[in-house]
Amino acid sequence: MAELDFEGLWKEALIQLRTDLGEEEFSGWFTDLKYLRAGENSVVIGVPSAFHRDKVKARYQNAIKARLKEAAGRDISLEFELISGNKVENGLVQPVQPIPPVKTGQKKENPSSGTETGAEKPEKAKKGKHPQLRDDYIFDRFVIGENNSFAANAAIAISRNPGKAYNPFLVYGGVGLGKTHLMQAIGNYIYENSDNKVIYITSENFLNEFVQSIQDGKPHLFKNKFRYTDVLLIDDIQFFQEKERIQDELFFTFNALLDSKKQLVFTCDRPVTDLKKLSERLKSRFEMCLKVDLQPPRYEERCAILKSTVKSRNADIPDEIIDLVSKNISSNVRDLIAALKTLIDYTEIMGKPITLEIAQQRLRDTFNATRQANLSLESIIRVVSEYYSLTPNDLKGRKKSQNIVYPRQIAMYIAREMTDYSTTELGQDFGGRDHTTVMHSIEKIKGKLLTDPTLDSTIESLKRSIKEFNSK
Repeated sequence: MAELDFEGLWKEALIQLRTDLGEEEFSGWFTDLKYLRAGENSVVIGVPSAFHRDKVKARYQNAIKARLKEAAGRDISLEFELISGNKVENGLVQPVQPIPPVKTGQKKENPSSGTETGAEKPEKAKKGKHPQLRDDYIFDRFVIGENNSFAANAAIAISRNPGKAYNPFLVYGGVGLGKTHLMQAIGNYIYENSDNKVIYITSENFLNEFVQSIQDGKPHLFKNKFRYTDVLLIDDIQFFQEKERIQDELFFTFNALLDSKKQLVFTCDRPVTDLKKLSERLKSRFEMCLKVDLQPPRYEERCAILKSTVKSRNADIPDEIIDLVSKNISSNVRDLIAALKTLIDYTEIMGKPITLEIAQQRLRDTFNATRQANLSLESIIRVVSEYYSLTPNDLKGRKKSQNIVYPRQIAMYIAREMTDYSTTELGQDFGGRDHTTVMHSIEKIKGKLLTDPTLDSTIESLKRSIKEFNSK
């Protein structure tokens, strides 16, 4: 047990007990308890009076020991001592608070003589690369445009004042729009400019580490790792759906860090309201976040992203080719840069400049493959809802009036025709519906096309509008 943080175990037990008992009962009996010290297999807790001690022992001792055992992975005995102010009444005195460390560039006063001692501290050695963060995911490499300026500025504010500005923070949006880049940029900035401990992890790896800790019989090590960090960055929280036990673990981790004013940052591929298979109490925690969405970049932003990438690679790509790629790929940043990388690799391997004709030839298959992918589901929903004088929320909501159900079925039909989304994926994006509902809607429209000669032209007109919307 030498590796255990007993004070951390006590704090962990308090977090659990607060949830078990409720805020009012917890505040009445636990806020005046003080962690004093630990023995080899015991925790000593200070209480303000004999009356308080007797009541806590009678009512809560078994519950406290159970929570300590859960956190530590073994039995921990519990002892109580009377305290008065900072002194223990049986003669033991609390440790003196340590002198705060001297910041770089300051001189330290000798506390006994009042004179200055020593020279300025040497500059701190530059940190190495963070083991979990990509060193190219920094703010300088994140192109800010109209569609992401709010998210980027919030992230910058967080990195400069973690735990205080916009905490917790949630970034959501489709694949390849820069969610992970922005999250890791926060982590990199804090890591480089402070002594804060930063942990970045995907939701899948968070689950894997939790399962492994249970298999190893050391769940307390998992809890200690994630609940006593300064900054926790968790990618792709939609992965936690339908996984009840890890949702409980994340809920308690969320509470522990938020109570300690530690920074929490999350990413998700959709709004939290669309995570239908997440527990209500965990969803309520995510609803506390400052939530920002990332939209596909516009033409001008796509050009800026490509030019920034060309500059960072010290490559020579003409503006006409930047224009070609920007006009043909509008789905996300990831596809955009992948296409550019294909051209840069060609120039480096062949040792000759890229021309417009060569670029069109090299990217022909890429343009064809991404043409349908460029059609985001959000754009389909937006165009169809505007055509029928509705809102996107109407199509994704639960209302079943005919003036909404019919356009919703058309939107599902068009989405199935124009994208590679499965019926299950479409159901999730249309308000968490079952895939059979999507299949039924598609069949309804197919049947309607056989009897309504005007519907086909309506759908084709909507498809053209969707393509035009995506090319903007």
